[in-house]
Amino acid sequence: MTAAGIARLAGVGRAAVSNWRRRHADFPKPVGGTETSPAFALYDVEQWLRDQGKIAEVPARERVWQQLVGHPAGAAAALRQVGAVLLLVHERPAAWQQLRAAADDTELTGVLPAMLESVLTARLGPEHPVRGLTRAALARSAALVRAAGDLAATDGAAAAYAFLLGRHLDANPRQYTLTPPGPAALMAELARGDGPSATVLDPACGAGGLLAAAREHAAGAPDAAPPALHGQEADPDLAALTALRLALEAPGAAIRVRAADTLRADAFPQLAADAVLLHPPFNERNWGHDELAYDPRWEYGFPARTESELAWVQHALARLRPGGTAVLLMPPAAASRRSGRRIRADLLRRGALRAVIALPAGAAPPNNIPLHLWVLRKPGGPTPPVPQLLVVDTAAAAPKPEPGAAPAGGRDKLDWQTVRATALDAWRDFDRDGGIEEVPGVRRSLAAIDLLGDDVDLAPARHLPPPAAAGGPAELARVHDRLTATLARTTALTPSPAPDATAPQPPAARWPLTTVGELARSGALVLRAGGPGTAGPEGGPAVLTDHDVIGGLAPSGTLPETPTGTPPEEPVLVQEGDVVVPVLGGGTTARVVDEATAGAALGRNLTLLRPDAAALDPWFLAGFLRGTANNRQASSYASTATRLDVRRLQLPRLPLAEQRGYGGRFADLAAFETALRLASRLGEQLVQGLHDGLTDGSVAPD
Repeated sequence: MTAAGIARLAGVGRAAVSNWRRRHADFPKPVGGTETSPAFALYDVEQWLRDQGKIAEVPARERVWQQLVGHPAGAAAALRQVGAVLLLVHERPAAWQQLRAAADDTELTGVLPAMLESVLTARLGPEHPVRGLTRAALARSAALVRAAGDLAATDGAAAAYAFLLGRHLDANPRQYTLTPPGPAALMAELARGDGPSATVLDPACGAGGLLAAAREHAAGAPDAAPPALHGQEADPDLAALTALRLALEAPGAAIRVRAADTLRADAFPQLAADAVLLHPPFNERNWGHDELAYDPRWEYGFPARTESELAWVQHALARLRPGGTAVLLMPPAAASRRSGRRIRADLLRRGALRAVIALPAGAAPPNNIPLHLWVLRKPGGPTPPVPQLLVVDTAAAAPKPEPGAAPAGGRDKLDWQTVRATALDAWRDFDRDGGIEEVPGVRRSLAAIDLLGDDVDLAPARHLPPPAAAGGPAELARVHDRLTATLARTTALTPSPAPDATAPQPPAARWPLTTVGELARSGALVLRAGGPGTAGPEGGPAVLTDHDVIGGLAPSGTLPETPTGTPPEEPVLVQEGDVVVPVLGGGTTARVVDEATAGAALGRNLTLLRPDAAALDPWFLAGFLRGTANNRQASSYASTATRLDVRRLQLPRLPLAEQRGYGGRFADLAAFETALRLASRLGEQLVQGLHDGLTDGSVAPD
């Protein structure tokens, strides 16, 4: 097990484990891993924690997880076995209890394969993907099988499997691309149409997030029967794990999951689904272009080799019943690439593509680009298709902070509720009426014929008037008034170098100096490093990042999610009067935390100095830390990224009264700096607003 696993066992942060290794000579030695990520023996760690009084007993779920991770067949194979046993416990609890009590390990693993195959076939069909449950394979897993059954008795089979699968997915983030719960739920709601879907298909189901969202959405509808869930996944291990997840989470629902490459070997060629939900793999070149040239699914045109996403679009339409709805999460390039313009044009002409909804960047991986949702409906239903396309930009609808104002911090910084409401309201109105009232910058209904240009560009931002134009001259006048007032304030705050700058100046002062490190050792201040910390189940505070400190901005970061089954790690929270210093690339920067910033979590590459009010004035401290010469002598030039050694920063030894005199002057400088930054942002907003107004006609040249 790793240091992170030890932290989970003891319910502490990873930093505490590092401290134990340094301070305790008898801490267990690594038995594997690497120098930066050593591995330890579970038994040795467990015994040491007990001897130190840091743990009474290893939690059952942690013990099962450690057995699963160390399984000789690999974590995925072990999780497949555990999931099958948990399904047996869930479906036939009496049979499991009888077997568990009466059989030794040899008898248990001898009888289990037939029992597991029976329950898997009954629940997932005879062609289920959960393979490899042989007597020989289970013989190496007898202890794990018993532990999993015991865990189900305390946590419940579905909850136990959700914990283990979630931990496995968290531990392999580069191996799996997951659809976050928010976008998955939105896709399920968009696909509902005129009622709950009886049959839902995800032909690239991954870990089953979209199918689970469809089940949860249907469960919220009164008197709705569970939908039949069909999924296909190219990775055999992931297909098996997903099938087990859905079988445990959706009792009573028909579950059919198959392991195969969907485009080359469709497992459901005769299916006519009510809804298709799909997060396809992006930018695939080897999707079957050469061998699938004459496939009947290409009803709207044969996709180019570079247009794998349009192959998935047509597969989704081919597996819908007439009038059924498909919702796909798509890369933005698929809406505008020239190689796909003929297929996009045919989708529009025949009324198959109904809406393109732009999501904000960060809504789903890859998080650095704003993905699109395509809503499609298969022609041939009771309502003839209307040659109109709805375009929505949900990022434009989310409220943005004004210049100088604090953004909505923490996990809700994306304002997902506004994103969801904007998309759903626009789609429901459009789907009901065939058109929609235009909202500049947010939504618009377009005639298909108006989009059939050279490129057939469907990106919403290309067809929406800028939201700034919606405010018109009145909004620009308000920005102008704020800028005028701010410029007047900067004039009033402009500091004078000295009462008489022409008079002879005294020589530079030669104070006795001390360092931040000496002050920390004497107790005059507390020194903390930022970084560690994770969000709890209710979210967490906004994170003050080094970018925020350098730019004079409100906290804009978010805490990372806590791995499944792991207690959240407490972050360092800043208090009013703290001094925060960037240690990388900050130059001469130090910030005194005010009331508005207090309570934020301290981000990475930041150091916090918490002065004792009876010994140090915070503005005096921050002001002297910003001296250029001070930073230069405390910086390391050993690498391309200059790093500041905060402990080496110097400041003079002065009585508290003198400190406050300097502190007042430094506080005035900080107020002047803040006003200058606000004026700069307001000026940029006014200039861009006037450009937009003049170019769209809402502002006249005079």
